Amino acid sequence: MRVLLIEDEQRLAGNVAEALREAGFAVDLALDGLTGSDLAEQGMYDAVVLDLMLPGRSGQSVLHSMRHKRLDTPVLVLTAQEGKESIIELLNAGADDYLGKPFDLGELLARIKALIRRGKGASHPVLRFADVELNTLSQTVLRCGQPIFLSPTEYRILEYLIYRPRAVVSKQELLEHLYDFDWEHHSNVVEVHISNLRRKLNLEGTEPLIETLRHRGYRLHQGDMP
Repeated sequence: MRVLLIEDEQRLAGNVAEALREAGFAVDLALDGLTGSDLAEQGMYDAVVLDLMLPGRSGQSVLHSMRHKRLDTPVLVLTAQEGKESIIELLNAGADDYLGKPFDLGELLARIKALIRRGKGASHPVLRFADVELNTLSQTVLRCGQPIFLSPTEYRILEYLIYRPRAVVSKQELLEHLYDFDWEHHSNVVEVHISNLRRKLNLEGTEPLIETLRHRGYRLHQGDMP
């Protein structure tokens, strides 16, 4: 999944971004509110982590603008304002969750994962499609009860496809959600990873799981689909 981090304290931002990337997220970083607002309003993110005290534009203004433009991206706010009234104001303004500073990185990761699951209609950390079971906490995959060992990118592709069951997902959409802006995008990389993913998922006696739709993209396929 792809996360936007809007935080002006560079050391903290670097630590959070590193933790997110180690957990398998693609991360874009904005160090001020204006840049963060511009990126957030592109609507390509699965979650936004937003500091309140930002140069250029406050985090609360960024949040108001997102919700005014009907962007429903889950937003987790980082705040030093622990008063009950300020928290209620944040939630009423459209924040989905908040963490008071200082915070534990493990808790931050758990909350972001939960927000993304809820935002995609999956309240449980174990996702299922047909005979495939994907655990978003341990990042493990089973097919017909057998473990499937995937590379980090193969896992992220499968996770994204399972979050969008039966939807056609284009190569461009996969690129946008798998990689941050620092990575040079090449669509043939997606084709290579999809090919490897298919091969690993193709156990004896199972049906092909990933369908290619020419010039459109990919979708998960179940035996009873038309």
